[in-house]
Amino acid sequence: MTHRPRITEESVLTRWMGMEIARINDSVVAGHKTLAQLLAEENPKARTKGGGDHHFSRETLASLGKGLDEETWKALKLPVIFFFDMDVRDSCYLTDGIAVLALQVHGDLGEGRKLTNGRLWVARAIAYAIAKKYPTAIQFAMA
Repeated sequence: MTHRPRITEESVLTRWMGMEIARINDSVVAGHKTLAQLLAEENPKARTKGGGDHHFSRETLASLGKGLDEETWKALKLPVIFFFDMDVRDSCYLTDGIAVLALQVHGDLGEGRKLTNGRLWVARAIAYAIAKKYPTAIQFAMA
């Protein structure tokens, strides 16, 4: 007779949480495009991990592009993704240095902030304010 794990066992909870995180992340863009590519499209969009389309607002793209040089337009991959870590309740992080630079140009992040060990931690309240300012150009994902 095989032992059936209890619902409260850590392995069962970990497996269930992994499935839920994958479901949450289905709406996250899989194939990023640069700001320049998206602005060149008539209907700017990108494919999500779940196979759907994520549509970008042209107004949001234009707003994000203001003040950025052509080199940054060609390097900035969208959407900018803030990652949640289940162990950190009040912050999330960015892993894209070009996105950090673009947000600094607009005054959304302080100029002295830099990636440390490949991450820039940001208070969730700040990340939500940035997402509200650039609604279709920012996404959140579970790490």
